[in-house]
Amino acid sequence: MKIYGVALLALCFLAGQILGTYLGDWLGTGGNVGGVGFGMLFLILLNDRFNLSRHYTTESKDGITFWSAMYIPVVIAMSATLNVKSALTGGWVALFAGIIGTSASMLLIPWLAKKFRTKSN
Repeated sequence: MKIYGVALLALCFLAGQILGTYLGDWLGTGGNVGGVGFGMLFLILLNDRFNLSRHYTTESKDGITFWSAMYIPVVIAMSATLNVKSALTGGWVALFAGIIGTSASMLLIPWLAKKFRTKSN
């Protein structure tokens, strides 16, 4: 049921937008800082949580997987429309947010891969 995937995508996107807006206010930018990225992170975490819990049907799993896969092209399309030059000249916050987010991802992915590695026979 693809509707569950849409609902999960919308929930994660809205939560990411709220968190990004609060982060932007806290940093003093007055804008959204990383809202789409937070939404993607929430979607990945919730999708994994649902996969581990096994409390939903195959149709629900297919819907959530479909919309999880669709979120990545949406994020790329949204990122492509951003004006990078104005972000760089508009302040250091955008640059630092990108560096911190990228660095955190590069450091966390190997750790998460080791922590959640499944043992194959």
